[in-house]
Amino acid sequence: MQEDRINKALELHKQGFNCAQSVFAAYADLYNLDNDTALRLSTSFGGGIGGMRHVCGAVSGMAMIAGLETGTSTPHDKEGKKQNYEQVKLLAEKFEKEHGSIICKQLLGLEECATVVKKKPCNEYIRYCAQLIEENLLQNT
Repeated sequence: MQEDRINKALELHKQGFNCAQSVFAAYADLYNLDNDTALRLSTSFGGGIGGMRHVCGAVSGMAMIAGLETGTSTPHDKEGKKQNYEQVKLLAEKFEKEHGSIICKQLLGLEECATVVKKKPCNEYIRYCAQLIEENLLQNT
């Protein structure tokens, strides 16, 4: 199952979907989201949020899956929010440790970074985020 989801994310990107769409839509069906809704919902997070090259789209897609997996729908659920934020922070830290940043423009080499960035093609970031989802969010499902 793991490789199937990772390959699905890579195939979506190959088809022309952005990094956020590729990661998010590869897993959205597990949460009863149809493909069209998943793709529309995640569109805005591509290119580092609206093409502004901020947080990597693959990282944003991963965070959206974390929300579906560990998020809360109760307005005053401070503990639920805390647990979700901790999970997202853990995922982002693992990504940053591996790649040097979670910022799109730094990952693409468009802006210098205080740490050493291991510049790679977006497919590598998509693959890594899908692996993090598998290893950290779905390992028990």
